Amino acid sequence: MKTNSQLERLRKLEENCQRLRKALNISNRGEIIFQAPNSMWSEYDIVVEADGLGGAKLLVVDGNYPIDYLTKSEKVFGTEDAACEAAEKLLDKHG
Repeated sequence: MKTNSQLERLRKLEENCQRLRKALNISNRGEIIFQAPNSMWSEYDIVVEADGLGGAKLLVVDGNYPIDYLTKSEKVFGTEDAACEAAEKLLDKHG
C-alpha cells in the first residue's frame, strides 16, 4: 500500500529531524521553553514557544495558555536564546 510506505517515510524523516534537533540542541516545534506571569498582579503571561528550527516566538497572552487565550503581542526571534532573553528583559521591565 502506498499510504503505508508514505507513513513509514514520514516516520523516518521525523526521527531524523529529532536526531538533528538533539545534535543542534534546539527544541521541538510548539514546545514551551519559557512561561511566566508578566508580574505578580498581571493578567498576562509571557510565553516563548519554539518553532522547531532553532527560532522561537515571544508571546504576551491573556488567559489560560495554551488552551484558551488571546494574544496581546507576538514577536518572532531567530534563536530560542534571543527569545528567552527578551522574555527575561520584559519580566525585569514589569517586575
